[in-house]
Amino acid sequence: MSETSELASKLAHRTAVNEGEKAPKMVARTNIYTEFPELSRKQIKEYEKKFLCYDEDGNGVIDMNELTHMMEKLGAPQTYISLKAMIAEVDEDGDNAINFREFLLIFKKAAAGELIATGLTRLAELSEVDVSEVGVGGAANFFEDKIRRQSEDNSFLGEIKKEQEEKRLELIEKAKRKQAFMDKASAFKTT
Repeated sequence: MSETSELASKLAHRTAVNEGEKAPKMVARTNIYTEFPELSRKQIKEYEKKFLCYDEDGNGVIDMNELTHMMEKLGAPQTYISLKAMIAEVDEDGDNAINFREFLLIFKKAAAGELIATGLTRLAELSEVDVSEVGVGGAANFFEDKIRRQSEDNSFLGEIKKEQEEKRLELIEKAKRKQAFMDKASAFKTT
């Protein structure tokens, strides 16, 4: 595209925006590392390597065909409908493809247990650490993080049980107070 035609297309778009015919092109730039604080820099770099591996044509997105190949390589082939659901669940920009940010969103949602599409859950499970790629130190960090997350889940479960016990004790106390009131009220009844 020559400079004049590129400029002409930009001016035509700006004119259409000014006249209300088109929406302005907004590009929100965010820092991946600050947007996904639950992922370490090392994890993000590992996911980036995987993303680039699955982005076969190098256009910066994983489209339907690439997602099909990726799931087949991972040993979890999916139906067309399932693949569409997988893309739809994380496709925030509506381009029917998964960019790197949306790819990271899969793992963020998987860690939070918020994934709906079973294919994405399977993808998150199958994309776990590979010792041959990250080495023993990377695997150790991965497993330490898994243990930490599991202990956090267990502490959360402990908090829930403690809260349930407190509610049970409150109900028992309430029943005792009600019975004491009824006993006192019966003393004032005249028959």
